[in-house]
Amino acid sequence: MGDGLPHGPIGGERGSDDGAGGPVLRLLARGLELWLRQQCEAIEDLQIQLEGSAVQLVRGRLEGVRLQARGVVFQQLRFERVELRSAPMQVRMGPLLRSQTFRLDHPFEITGTVVFSAEGLSHSLRTPPWSALGDALAEDLLGESALSGLRLEGDRLILCGATAQQHPWERPTRLLIEEGALVLQAMEDGPEGVANVAHLPRDANIQFDQAQVGSGVVELQGRARVST
Repeated sequence: MGDGLPHGPIGGERGSDDGAGGPVLRLLARGLELWLRQQCEAIEDLQIQLEGSAVQLVRGRLEGVRLQARGVVFQQLRFERVELRSAPMQVRMGPLLRSQTFRLDHPFEITGTVVFSAEGLSHSLRTPPWSALGDALAEDLLGESALSGLRLEGDRLILCGATAQQHPWERPTRLLIEEGALVLQAMEDGPEGVANVAHLPRDANIQFDQAQVGSGVVELQGRARVST
Protein backbone atom coordinates (compact mmCIF):
# COMPACT_ATOMS: atom_id res chain seq x y z
CA MET A 1 0.00 0.00 0.00
CA GLY A 2 2.99 2.26 0.14
CA ASP A 3 2.57 3.63 3.67
CA GLY A 4 3.58 0.34 5.31
CA LEU A 5 1.79 -1.59 8.00
CA PRO A 6 2.63 -1.99 11.68
CA HIS A 7 4.49 -5.05 12.85
CA GLY A 8 3.19 -5.06 16.41
CA PRO A 9 1.00 -7.68 18.06
CA ILE A 10 -2.57 -8.42 17.04
CA GLY A 11 -4.97 -5.94 18.56
CA GLY A 12 -2.70 -2.91 18.76
CA GLU A 13 -5.02 0.09 19.00
CA ARG A 14 -4.87 3.75 18.11
CA GLY A 15 -6.97 6.60 19.43
CA SER A 16 -8.18 4.73 22.53
CA ASP A 17 -6.76 6.47 25.56
CA ASP A 18 -9.65 5.54 27.86
CA GLY A 19 -9.13 2.50 30.06
CA ALA A 20 -11.86 0.41 28.44
CA GLY A 21 -10.57 0.98 24.91
CA GLY A 22 -7.67 -1.46 25.08
CA PRO A 23 -9.58 -4.59 26.23
CA VAL A 24 -12.54 -3.94 23.93
CA LEU A 25 -10.34 -3.42 20.88
CA ARG A 26 -8.30 -6.51 21.74
CA LEU A 27 -11.51 -8.52 21.96
CA LEU A 28 -12.62 -7.19 18.61
CA ALA A 29 -9.21 -7.92 17.08
CA ARG A 30 -9.40 -11.49 18.36
CA GLY A 31 -12.87 -11.90 16.89
CA LEU A 32 -11.66 -10.50 13.56
CA GLU A 33 -8.65 -12.82 13.59
CA LEU A 34 -10.85 -15.88 14.15
CA TRP A 35 -13.24 -14.76 11.42
CA LEU A 36 -10.40 -14.27 8.91
CA ARG A 37 -8.89 -17.67 9.68
CA GLN A 38 -12.31 -19.25 9.12
CA GLN A 39 -12.52 -17.64 5.68
CA CYS A 40 -9.10 -18.93 4.57
CA GLU A 41 -7.68 -22.39 4.14
CA ALA A 42 -4.40 -21.23 5.68
CA ILE A 43 -2.71 -18.14 7.17
CA GLU A 44 0.88 -18.55 8.35
CA ASP A 45 1.24 -15.14 9.99
CA LEU A 46 -1.35 -12.45 10.72
CA GLN A 47 -0.97 -9.01 12.26
CA ILE A 48 -3.92 -6.69 12.87
CA GLN A 49 -4.18 -3.07 14.00
CA LEU A 50 -7.55 -1.54 14.85
CA GLU A 51 -8.25 2.19 14.68
CA GLY A 52 -10.90 3.69 16.93
CA SER A 53 -12.01 3.93 20.55
CA ALA A 54 -14.27 2.09 22.98
CA VAL A 55 -16.83 4.90 22.77
CA GLN A 56 -17.01 4.57 19.00
CA LEU A 57 -17.30 0.79 19.25
CA VAL A 58 -20.23 1.07 21.65
CA ARG A 59 -21.91 3.12 18.94
CA GLY A 60 -21.12 0.37 16.44
CA ARG A 61 -18.37 2.18 14.51
CA LEU A 62 -14.78 1.14 13.88
CA GLU A 63 -12.55 3.76 12.25
CA GLY A 64 -10.57 1.21 10.31
CA VAL A 65 -8.50 -1.97 10.24
CA ARG A 66 -5.00 -2.56 8.96
CA LEU A 67 -3.70 -6.06 8.49
CA GLN A 68 -0.64 -7.77 7.16
CA ALA A 69 -0.61 -11.50 6.47
CA ARG A 70 1.81 -14.00 4.98
CA GLY A 71 1.36 -17.48 3.61
CA VAL A 72 -2.35 -17.04 2.87
CA VAL A 73 -4.45 -19.60 0.99
CA PHE A 74 -7.91 -18.28 0.10
CA GLN A 75 -10.22 -20.28 -2.16
CA GLN A 76 -7.14 -22.26 -3.31
CA LEU A 77 -5.26 -19.09 -4.31
CA ARG A 78 -1.82 -18.94 -2.67
CA PHE A 79 -0.70 -15.46 -1.63
CA GLU A 80 2.85 -14.76 -0.55
CA ARG A 81 1.78 -11.55 1.23
CA VAL A 82 -1.40 -9.55 1.79
CA GLU A 83 -1.54 -5.95 3.08
CA LEU A 84 -4.95 -4.34 3.49
CA ARG A 85 -6.49 -1.23 5.00
CA SER A 86 -10.22 -0.76 5.45
CA ALA A 87 -12.42 2.30 5.44
CA PRO A 88 -14.57 2.95 8.56
CA MET A 89 -17.11 0.19 9.14
CA GLN A 90 -20.16 -0.65 11.23
CA VAL A 91 -19.76 -3.64 13.56
CA ARG A 92 -22.05 -5.57 15.87
CA MET A 93 -20.52 -5.60 19.33
CA GLY A 94 -23.35 -7.54 21.02
CA PRO A 95 -22.71 -10.89 19.30
CA LEU A 96 -18.95 -10.42 19.70
CA LEU A 97 -19.21 -9.83 23.45
CA ARG A 98 -21.42 -12.91 23.83
CA SER A 99 -19.63 -15.38 21.59
CA GLN A 100 -16.56 -13.67 20.08
CA THR A 101 -18.24 -13.87 16.64
CA PHE A 102 -17.26 -10.99 14.36
CA ARG A 103 -20.20 -9.54 12.43
CA LEU A 104 -20.63 -6.55 10.16
CA ASP A 105 -23.72 -4.43 9.57
CA HIS A 106 -22.84 -2.92 6.20
CA PRO A 107 -20.47 -3.45 3.26
CA PHE A 108 -17.16 -1.56 3.47
CA GLU A 109 -14.25 -0.61 1.24
CA ILE A 110 -10.67 -1.87 1.43
CA THR A 111 -7.49 -0.87 -0.36
CA GLY A 112 -4.27 -2.79 -0.43
CA THR A 113 -1.68 -5.02 -2.04
CA VAL A 114 -1.46 -8.74 -2.71
CA VAL A 115 1.76 -10.48 -3.71
CA PHE A 116 2.17 -13.86 -5.42
CA SER A 117 5.37 -15.84 -5.72
CA ALA A 118 5.98 -17.64 -9.01
CA GLU A 119 5.71 -20.97 -7.24
CA GLY A 120 2.47 -20.04 -5.47
CA LEU A 121 0.82 -18.65 -8.59
CA SER A 122 1.90 -21.63 -10.67
CA HIS A 123 0.52 -24.03 -8.06
CA SER A 124 -2.78 -22.14 -7.91
CA LEU A 125 -3.22 -22.29 -11.69
CA ARG A 126 -2.71 -26.06 -11.59
CA THR A 127 -5.27 -26.56 -8.79
CA PRO A 128 -9.08 -26.63 -9.24
CA PRO A 129 -10.96 -24.39 -9.64
CA TRP A 130 -8.16 -22.17 -10.98
CA SER A 131 -6.75 -24.85 -13.30
CA ALA A 132 -9.68 -24.14 -15.63
CA LEU A 133 -8.55 -20.49 -15.78
CA GLY A 134 -4.97 -21.54 -16.52
CA ASP A 135 -6.12 -23.76 -19.37
CA ALA A 136 -8.35 -20.98 -20.73
CA LEU A 137 -5.41 -18.56 -20.71
CA ALA A 138 -3.28 -21.06 -22.64
CA GLU A 139 -6.07 -21.49 -25.18
CA ASP A 140 -6.81 -17.78 -25.60
CA LEU A 141 -3.20 -16.65 -25.79
CA LEU A 142 -1.51 -19.52 -27.52
CA GLY A 143 -4.08 -21.84 -28.98
CA GLU A 144 -2.82 -24.58 -26.67
CA SER A 145 -5.13 -26.75 -24.60
CA ALA A 146 -3.40 -26.99 -21.22
CA LEU A 147 -1.18 -24.98 -18.92
CA SER A 148 1.34 -26.93 -16.85
CA GLY A 149 2.71 -23.95 -14.93
CA LEU A 150 4.44 -20.60 -15.15
CA ARG A 151 7.63 -18.92 -14.11
CA LEU A 152 8.76 -15.31 -13.84
CA GLU A 153 11.60 -13.83 -15.84
CA GLY A 154 12.26 -10.15 -15.29
CA ASP A 155 8.98 -8.33 -15.89
CA ARG A 156 7.45 -11.22 -17.84
CA LEU A 157 5.25 -14.17 -16.97
CA ILE A 158 6.39 -17.24 -18.88
CA LEU A 159 3.50 -19.64 -19.50
CA CYS A 160 4.55 -23.27 -19.83
CA GLY A 161 2.83 -26.35 -21.18
CA ALA A 162 2.87 -29.13 -23.74
CA THR A 163 0.99 -29.80 -26.96
CA ALA A 164 -1.24 -32.81 -27.52
CA GLN A 165 1.84 -34.49 -29.00
CA GLN A 166 3.71 -33.76 -25.74
CA HIS A 167 5.96 -31.14 -27.31
CA PRO A 168 6.87 -28.62 -24.57
CA TRP A 169 6.28 -24.92 -25.16
CA GLU A 170 6.95 -21.66 -23.34
CA ARG A 171 5.50 -18.24 -24.12
CA PRO A 172 6.36 -14.86 -22.53
CA THR A 173 3.45 -12.61 -21.57
CA ARG A 174 2.95 -9.19 -20.01
CA LEU A 175 0.51 -8.44 -17.20
CA LEU A 176 -1.50 -5.29 -17.89
CA ILE A 177 -4.52 -3.44 -16.49
CA GLU A 178 -7.36 -2.21 -18.67
CA GLU A 179 -10.22 -0.30 -17.05
CA GLY A 180 -9.49 -1.83 -13.66
CA ALA A 181 -9.29 -5.42 -14.92
CA LEU A 182 -6.28 -7.73 -15.36
CA VAL A 183 -5.13 -8.60 -18.86
CA LEU A 184 -2.40 -10.95 -20.13
CA GLN A 185 -0.82 -10.07 -23.47
CA ALA A 186 1.33 -12.52 -25.40
CA MET A 187 4.65 -10.97 -26.38
CA GLU A 188 4.73 -12.98 -29.61
CA ASP A 189 2.30 -12.09 -32.38
CA GLY A 190 -0.35 -14.52 -33.47
CA PRO A 191 -0.81 -15.91 -37.02
CA GLU A 192 -2.24 -12.60 -38.28
CA GLY A 193 0.55 -10.51 -36.76
CA VAL A 194 -1.58 -9.35 -33.83
CA ALA A 195 -0.58 -9.95 -30.21
CA ASN A 196 -3.08 -12.25 -28.52
CA VAL A 197 -4.75 -10.90 -25.37
CA ALA A 198 -6.61 -12.73 -22.61
CA HIS A 199 -8.86 -10.90 -20.15
CA LEU A 200 -8.97 -12.48 -16.72
CA PRO A 201 -12.47 -12.89 -15.23
CA ARG A 202 -13.57 -9.63 -13.64
CA ASP A 203 -15.28 -9.17 -10.28
CA ALA A 204 -17.41 -6.02 -10.23
CA ASN A 205 -16.42 -5.48 -6.58
CA ILE A 206 -12.67 -5.39 -7.33
CA GLN A 207 -10.77 -2.61 -9.10
CA PHE A 208 -7.06 -3.05 -9.87
CA ASP A 209 -4.90 0.08 -9.98
CA GLN A 210 -1.38 -1.31 -10.50
CA ALA A 211 0.20 -4.60 -11.58
CA GLN A 212 3.94 -5.20 -11.33
CA VAL A 213 6.08 -8.21 -12.15
CA GLY A 214 9.66 -8.28 -10.89
CA SER A 215 12.07 -9.63 -8.29
CA GLY A 216 10.41 -13.02 -8.57
CA VAL A 217 6.91 -11.89 -7.55
CA VAL A 218 3.66 -10.57 -9.00
CA GLU A 219 2.32 -7.58 -7.04
CA LEU A 220 -1.21 -6.24 -7.48
CA GLN A 221 -2.63 -3.08 -5.93
CA GLY A 222 -6.25 -2.11 -5.91
CA ARG A 223 -9.56 -1.61 -4.15
CA ALA A 224 -12.47 -3.85 -3.26
CA ARG A 225 -15.94 -3.67 -1.77
CA VAL A 226 -16.54 -6.31 0.90
CA SER A 227 -20.12 -7.43 1.47
CA THR A 228 -21.46 -8.62 4.80
